[in-house]
Amino acid sequence: MTAVRALLLLGVVASTAICLSVDGGIAADGVTEPATPRSRNHPLNEIWSGKRYASETARALHDVSGENPANGVMADGSLLWRRTAGEEKKSCQSCHNKPSFSMRSAGTKYPRYYKPWKKLMTLGQRINRCRTAYMRAKPWPEGSKSLISMTTFVRHQSRKTPVRPQSDGRANPFFKRGELAYRTRIGQSNMSCANCHETYQNKRLGAQTLSQGQSNGFPTYNLGLGAVSTLHQQFQRCNARVGAEPLPLGSEAYVNLELYLSWRGQGLPVETPAVRD
Repeated sequence: MTAVRALLLLGVVASTAICLSVDGGIAADGVTEPATPRSRNHPLNEIWSGKRYASETARALHDVSGENPANGVMADGSLLWRRTAGEEKKSCQSCHNKPSFSMRSAGTKYPRYYKPWKKLMTLGQRINRCRTAYMRAKPWPEGSKSLISMTTFVRHQSRKTPVRPQSDGRANPFFKRGELAYRTRIGQSNMSCANCHETYQNKRLGAQTLSQGQSNGFPTYNLGLGAVSTLHQQFQRCNARVGAEPLPLGSEAYVNLELYLSWRGQGLPVETPAVRD
């Protein structure tokens, strides 16, 4: 056994099984112990992270410090955090200073209702809003390298902190639309998200095991793609697999679905950037 292989396996065995909950207590990691649904009408009895269903290789790469293949993207995000841009010649750091402090909860609460838009806003859209409103810089296109890098870097600051979206109040109509989209059969295969991630959860699909379809690891490094992928890019791939037309990245329907998934996995710790097969 090589030294690197031994370290990877050690990382799997020694990976932490607990994280801090919203109230400062101990929360389940979703891998060795499930998170408990907080709502009586939750569709799952136990909430498990996609990491539980990942291959040994993916889990090892995720756990061992310095081995995560998304580290390059994280480094790019760190550079962008400090880089000045726009007419104001400001950087993210100019307003928010140390990201480990200022952004420590940012990755746990998006999408969220944004009053000026009268609809939901994703973390990536919040980043672009800051660029246009406060830096007077051009927004980064959805799916662009810069926006993916910055979103990954910012959400990473919340790693091990449980997801806690707001699905009530003004966000509730959008939450309900997201739930409807999750359970609506689409495409030539006439399948819904729930068919794969509830009905056939833990079943084999080719070389992979179907997970619960949780979103707490996104943006995530996809070993099959060899790149970091956003949740909306995953939505597009899922649409294509069932023979449905993918929607544009950042579309309102995808944002609503993202909120529903966040609620569905509430209590799971942020794992960004997770590693998946």
